[in-house]
Amino acid sequence: MKRLIIAIDGPAGAGKSTVAKLVAQRLGYTYIDTGAMYRAVAWQVLTEGIDPASEAVANLAHKLDMKLTYVDGKTEVFLNNQDITDDIRTPEVSRLVPKVAQVPELRAVMLTLQRDMAIAGGVVMDGRDIGTHVLPNADLKLFLTASIKERAKRRWHELTSKGYTIDLAELENEIACRDKADCEREVAPLIAATDAVMVDTTELSIDEAVTEILELCKERQTHV
Repeated sequence: MKRLIIAIDGPAGAGKSTVAKLVAQRLGYTYIDTGAMYRAVAWQVLTEGIDPASEAVANLAHKLDMKLTYVDGKTEVFLNNQDITDDIRTPEVSRLVPKVAQVPELRAVMLTLQRDMAIAGGVVMDGRDIGTHVLPNADLKLFLTASIKERAKRRWHELTSKGYTIDLAELENEIACRDKADCEREVAPLIAATDAVMVDTTELSIDEAVTEILELCKERQTHV
C-alpha cells in the first residue's frame, strides 16, 4: 500500500499539530511540524535582538543549522546543536512568528528543507501553506479550522497549564491578528488548496477529528 504524503493546513489553534501527530502515529508515518521551524527562527531573532523586519532575518536564514527529530510522539527542535524544543513555545515567540514568516528569503530556505523531508512519502506535514505551496502534489490535502473563540480557548488552556498568565480576550485578538497577517502576506498566504478537504474542529474532539482524517486516508490509499 502506498505511503501517502499528507498536507494539513489551517490557522493557529485549529488543532493541526495535535491531530497531525496522532494521525502520523496511527499510520506509522513521520510527522513534520513546519510551524516549529518558523518558531525556531523567531526564537533566534528574539534571542539576538534582531529587528524582524530587517535584512538580518534573511541573512540569518542561510546560516541556521536546524534539525527536527520526532521521538516518542514529540517533535524535538535543535538549532545550532542547542535543544530549544520548549523555548519556542512561549507567548513572546508566538507573537514574533507572523513577522518572521513574511520574510521571502526565509520562506525559500524553509521550502527546500520541507520538500526534502517529504520526498520519500509516509509523511504528515502541517503548517499554513503546505497544500498550496510546499507540497502542491500531496496525496491528501486537509484544511483544519475552528472558530476564533474556540481556538483562543484552546491556546489559553495550553498556556495557563504551563504557568503563563494571559487574558483570554487578549488572546482572541492576537489570534485574529495572526489570521490577518497569515492571510494577507505576499508570499504563500494562508488559503485552502482548491482540492483540500475542509475539517471544522470547533465541535470535534481530538479523537473524532483523527478518526475522520484516518477514514479519508484509507479512502485515498485505495485510489492512488
